[in-house]
Amino acid sequence: MPPAYKRVPAIDKCFAILDLLARTRDPMGISDISGRLDLNKSTVFNIVHTLSDLDVLDNQPDGKFAFGTRIYILGNIAGNRSELIRTAHPYLEMINAKTKLSAFLGIRSDRRSILIDKVDSAYGIKVSSEIGLRMPILAGPGIKAMLAQLTDGEIDDILARTQLKQYTPHTTTNKGAYKKEIRETRREGIVVDREEYIEGMISFAVPIKVRGRGLQAAIWAVGLTRQVPEASIPGITALLKKIAAEINTGAGEF
Repeated sequence: MPPAYKRVPAIDKCFAILDLLARTRDPMGISDISGRLDLNKSTVFNIVHTLSDLDVLDNQPDGKFAFGTRIYILGNIAGNRSELIRTAHPYLEMINAKTKLSAFLGIRSDRRSILIDKVDSAYGIKVSSEIGLRMPILAGPGIKAMLAQLTDGEIDDILARTQLKQYTPHTTTNKGAYKKEIRETRREGIVVDREEYIEGMISFAVPIKVRGRGLQAAIWAVGLTRQVPEASIPGITALLKKIAAEINTGAGEF
């Protein structure tokens, strides 16, 4: 267990403000931030001006705040260090271009998958999710592809702490059956989700290995079932398995 600590509320509020600015993408004033987050105006005033002094935020002439130079520098450094994203992103573009499906990259955090990159350019129909989205077990095939990289004992531990939720009539809620599907994903190198999480949606996921970090990742492609004729499924699965093989061959690089 992690050592006991006292959470710092000011940091929670600081990141809430940064997250709000990231999601709105437009400069915001103190009153707007205060109202959206239900925070005291004086608290917001002190936080945003401190962040402005640090160049994390830019105090604009109209009194509104936007991201400053320091956060872009930090973001650039973090992005350049993420070899996983840099390696996988061109493949997401390839999946999107060749299949017209939205392509995503995620990592596992205990019983959740976290979306860390995506390519969802519109080709008539666009299926999109926001980077940073956290999805529970059974929420799409990505987490199943990640769990397939664990040992049976690790899978048993996670399932013992999890109640499998019924999302659609096609959702597998029996733990024995769900573990069997994970083991099949491990054996086949791919998992296909036919309306198990959202009705009318089909998705494909492949495990991505991240060596030496105790981290499991996956790439998945998502679209409407009417976008994916049955005859096209073998081609999509072959493409994703080939991509996973290419990435995993060089997995030691990230």
